[in-house]
Amino acid sequence: MTGAVGFDLDMTLIDSRPGIAAAYRALTAQTGVFVDADLAVSRLGPPLRTELRNWFPADDLEAAVTAYRTLYAEHAIVPTRSMPGAVEALRAVRALGLRVVVVTSKIGRLAALHLKHLDLVADELAGDLFAEGKAAALTEHGVRWYVGDHVGDMVAARTAGVPGIGVATGPCGADELRAAGASYVLDDLTALPDLLRRITVGSGTNSSIALKSRSSE
Repeated sequence: MTGAVGFDLDMTLIDSRPGIAAAYRALTAQTGVFVDADLAVSRLGPPLRTELRNWFPADDLEAAVTAYRTLYAEHAIVPTRSMPGAVEALRAVRALGLRVVVVTSKIGRLAALHLKHLDLVADELAGDLFAEGKAAALTEHGVRWYVGDHVGDMVAARTAGVPGIGVATGPCGADELRAAGASYVLDDLTALPDLLRRITVGSGTNSSIALKSRSSE
């Protein structure tokens, strides 16, 4: 299997905050249960149920999840934008003869809508996974590096035994990403193509790629 670079989705490849906030406001309007949309989008990363537990009683949680996901396609896709450097990052991965794999806590069908709308093409997509839960997908799809904005993404990379590349574009700062085990930390995706070229120097596209020792960029 040709090797791959894995990517988280929210706040790594896409800035979904405007769309997710709109979906939460629609959920409030539909259910009458207040969700502080601005607060919720400031801590994206964990699964949906984790956030909704802050607002809905346990007995209503699954109904709220279903309602939110129904509203999501209508309210959250169009306002979402690609993160700076996302298109170029995916292009750089393919220029190195590697595949693009997206592994996200968002369920797959909604993640796929975002990718299609923004013309971000992934070779593989695995959804509804977080932290250690992402590790099996990283291994299954031959991911050699995993790029993400959340400490949970660095846990995923560490659990899968691959270097994590942190991007400080989400709720977790550079120091938090390093503390969670990031091998590299970037301000954003615009620096990823150069990093990938440097850490794949001398390797063939189908051979084992030598990994740099832990550092920050």
